[in-house]
Amino acid sequence: MKRSVLIIMILYLTIPFANGQLWRMRRWEAVGGVGPTFFFGDIGGFSRTKNILGLRDMTYLQTRFGINGNLKYRLSREVNLRLSLTYSLLHATDDRGSNEGRSFEATTSAFEPALLGEYYFIKNQAENSYLFTRRRMNFLSQLLKSLDFYAFTGIGGLAYSVKGNDALVARGMTNGGFTAVIPGGLGTTLIYSPNINFGVEVGGRYALTDLLDGYTSQYSKANDVYYFLNLTVTYKLKTGPHGLPSFR
Repeated sequence: MKRSVLIIMILYLTIPFANGQLWRMRRWEAVGGVGPTFFFGDIGGFSRTKNILGLRDMTYLQTRFGINGNLKYRLSREVNLRLSLTYSLLHATDDRGSNEGRSFEATTSAFEPALLGEYYFIKNQAENSYLFTRRRMNFLSQLLKSLDFYAFTGIGGLAYSVKGNDALVARGMTNGGFTAVIPGGLGTTLIYSPNINFGVEVGGRYALTDLLDGYTSQYSKANDVYYFLNLTVTYKLKTGPHGLPSFR
């Protein structure tokens, strides 16, 4: 009897500690994302007096798509280090806005490597049990307990190439270049299974140039900005004996 009570007490004391360390078994995560891009440059758009919060500039004409891949490493349960590679198209046109008579149009293809840090200010309550359990969860009853919310920022680079219409080329379009960008944003993920998460991420990039659309004017007061809205899928990789990801 005494032995049974002792075993129960040991299990009671060690289980919370073990659950708190289960994330170490899945320290590496591979993430893929795809979604629309929104570009705010010097071509297109309405003037600030006609455009509260810039909402009128978010139109189908200015929207293109991007795709990205990420490799994450969990420094702790709340903090991730993330290597991100993104290819995207950015588009700008004067067809709608305050400069329709100018008729400029540009499409920018861009490749962006970035190193990011993520902080999870709300962590799910289901991860520990799901790491070693393969039963499907009840989505409605477990939704709130299975969500993560995080913020991210970091530093990146952007290699870009601009293709403009005849009017823009005649004005002296810049063909492309390389610049630094400062990313930042918010995201949420849903713990779907021991190995898979689904998520949504909204991220912006502040470029240290005003030429992503190949053009700047004397009226420009800020550098170019673009945004991503990504739907993401995460696959969790087991941690190998030397701390590297295991593909077994």
